[in-house]
Amino acid sequence: MLKWIHLPACLALALVSTGCLVGPKYSLPPAPVPSADTFKEAEAAGFKPSQPNDALRKGTWWEIYDDPELNALEAQVSISNQNVLAAEAQYREAKASVQIARSALFPTLTGGPSLNEVRIGAVSLGSGSTYRSYELPLSVSWEPDLWGSLGRGVRASIDTAQASAGDLENARLLYQSELAVDYYQLRGIDTKIALLQKTEESYQDYVTLTRNRYAAGVASPLDVDQAESQLYGAQSTLIDLGVQRAQYEHAVAILIGKSPADLAIPSSVLSLEPPAIPPGLPSELLERRPDIAAAERSIAAANEQIGIAMAAFYPTVTLGGSGGFESVDFQKWLTLPSRFWSVGPALAETLFDAGRRKAVVAQQRAAYDASVANYRQTVLTAFQQVEDNLAALRILAAEAEKVRATLEAADSALTVSTIQYKAGTTNYLTVITAQVTLLNAQITAVDLQTRRLVSSVQLIQAIGGGWTTSKLPTAVEVRRRN
Repeated sequence: MLKWIHLPACLALALVSTGCLVGPKYSLPPAPVPSADTFKEAEAAGFKPSQPNDALRKGTWWEIYDDPELNALEAQVSISNQNVLAAEAQYREAKASVQIARSALFPTLTGGPSLNEVRIGAVSLGSGSTYRSYELPLSVSWEPDLWGSLGRGVRASIDTAQASAGDLENARLLYQSELAVDYYQLRGIDTKIALLQKTEESYQDYVTLTRNRYAAGVASPLDVDQAESQLYGAQSTLIDLGVQRAQYEHAVAILIGKSPADLAIPSSVLSLEPPAIPPGLPSELLERRPDIAAAERSIAAANEQIGIAMAAFYPTVTLGGSGGFESVDFQKWLTLPSRFWSVGPALAETLFDAGRRKAVVAQQRAAYDASVANYRQTVLTAFQQVEDNLAALRILAAEAEKVRATLEAADSALTVSTIQYKAGTTNYLTVITAQVTLLNAQITAVDLQTRRLVSSVQLIQAIGGGWTTSKLPTAVEVRRRN
């Protein structure tokens, strides 16, 4: 049994021994960045590297569309979207895990006062006796971090919390982007509805025209039937669009945390072209995507786990002590004669575990390799998403020019065929063909405009929505209590 005077020497020895870090030092694995550090599709579209505009830098990227309705909806995602709130709770859970890990670095003090009624049995013919025992024990124990495993555990928890923060930002960006996509899909449907309502009026005029010509004896019943068929078909399509619009409106309601019954979005047609969105450089993308940041922090956490597993091969030292007061007389319970104490170190080393520790190290190394592969795959996927949407914007813009030319030609063809029909030089089938061609071109133009806006939203999402790794919480912020 050591005396109290020996305790400082034991503590000093333990403190001097700390800092012997076991395990690999962390370094960020290289990412598969294009050697030319340029996006292929950005060069094809004529983009030059530049900084995002103010809306992107502030994170309110949707403001570049200058749509007050969209702005109001997007503001509710961070506040009311249940998936974002779940991710935020998971981040707070990860922060609490840091506090749990840090507590292992400090001594543990326990106490348990007790009052016991003790009965001693009779011996031979004598009688038994009963007495009370008063106890106030206190014990303290501390495991010095000799091999750095506890410190690595703290750093692993910090890395995991930072990864969770990246997941939170990625979830926020994902659902903000999803809302914008659904919103523009809904606006595309609104535009089609407005188009078909106008078409319905036009077709109604043609039904009146054929009926008048039939009444005058210059048109056949077939002309009337064909005109009515065109009208009813347009009306059917118009009604069917109501189903799609309702579904997109309901989807938007869920994204802002509302019941579908509590949201009504007024109709409005598309009236804007996709804004120019410079993608920047591929190397910059690594700093602008929250999912890449989360994947990188997961690698750091996995690296710490290897060190923790390797530290298990070394012995552990526990410094412990206990003391307190014990008496059978309450009045003498807390007096010096009633005190007791003990103090001393304990050394523990696993002598045989049938290869368990070696297997754990191998397991953690494999987990580290998996996290590196996931990180690189996340980077590659990010590059693909940027290239995909740059290509979509470039190609769809070229297609839109052709569709505009098609619209002009189709409109002219309908005008000419209508004049010829009224003059009696052509049949009504020519008019129907021109009507179908024009309506299809108009619908294609609306679809293209919608797809271009959706691709622009997805491009913003692909380049991180204005987020940067500088917004990732630091180790100090993660350790800070809520």
